[in-house]
Amino acid sequence: MRALVTGCAGFIGSHLCEFLIEKGYEVIGVDNLYTGSKQNISSLPKGQFTFIKKDITKRLKIKGSLDEIYNLASPASPVAYQNAPLATMFTNSIGVKNTLELALEKNAIFLQASTSEVYGNPLIHPQKESYFGNVNPVGPRACYDESKRFAEALTVNYSHELGVETRIARIFNTYGPRMQESDGRVIPNFIMQALKGEPITVYGRGQQTRSFCYISDLISGLYKLMHTNYIMPVNLGNPRETKIIELAKLIKKLTNSKSKIVFTKMPIDDPIRRKPDITLAKRLLKWKPKVALKEGLKKTIKWFKEECL
Repeated sequence: MRALVTGCAGFIGSHLCEFLIEKGYEVIGVDNLYTGSKQNISSLPKGQFTFIKKDITKRLKIKGSLDEIYNLASPASPVAYQNAPLATMFTNSIGVKNTLELALEKNAIFLQASTSEVYGNPLIHPQKESYFGNVNPVGPRACYDESKRFAEALTVNYSHELGVETRIARIFNTYGPRMQESDGRVIPNFIMQALKGEPITVYGRGQQTRSFCYISDLISGLYKLMHTNYIMPVNLGNPRETKIIELAKLIKKLTNSKSKIVFTKMPIDDPIRRKPDITLAKRLLKWKPKVALKEGLKKTIKWFKEECL
């Protein structure tokens, strides 16, 4: 099997490349290295992995056949996409079109990495795939969540009108080794603050929730989704809901940190609750997360200690 992974040098993309190579795939990785790092893919075997530095908003030309395309290219952290809002929107529109065109040309199955952000600040809990969301189209997060919503629509219509075999994964908060230490997401923020003995900064009073899925569980879900024939969105995430204040206390305990927990102003449009309904994934993919939060955090903290201090 021959697969293309865009965003291959990023957090999720690099783990997916490893997983596919272990499955015996030949993998072609594409990344413009805006948020990705070549270090993340430096250990991949050159006989099975080829790296192309390219922005997917430019037309993709790949020699030979392709069986599968995993489109993971896009800034995913609020810091990254708010620093480059137009680039983010073009990646999730023009870039998605370009990768869909490549799938059409190669007769490859196409998987679009979408996000729980398409639900915005949800009014329904947990979030089912049938929920249309509560999104601010002109807010500071809109460059990401609205362009991901467009990407879903584009993907579905390439399937309906042009016959491309497509899949859509709505990815909820995922964590693990190789997250960027300064990307603004809550787990790397808390871990680095705790390890450095700095104040652990919690937005609001920390009563907002997230549902954290360990990277190996997510990768398994993406692979299973690729190998179905279901074209509509599927939630992939951990349904265990955790308050942010509880996460801060747990990370402080696991790092043996003396950091103080301090409270700061809530960002604009920051979701209050986030919890996936994974009934569809359980039924369709026979998938559910296996790694408990405490276990996953220990592995993640170990990586940050070794690589970032």
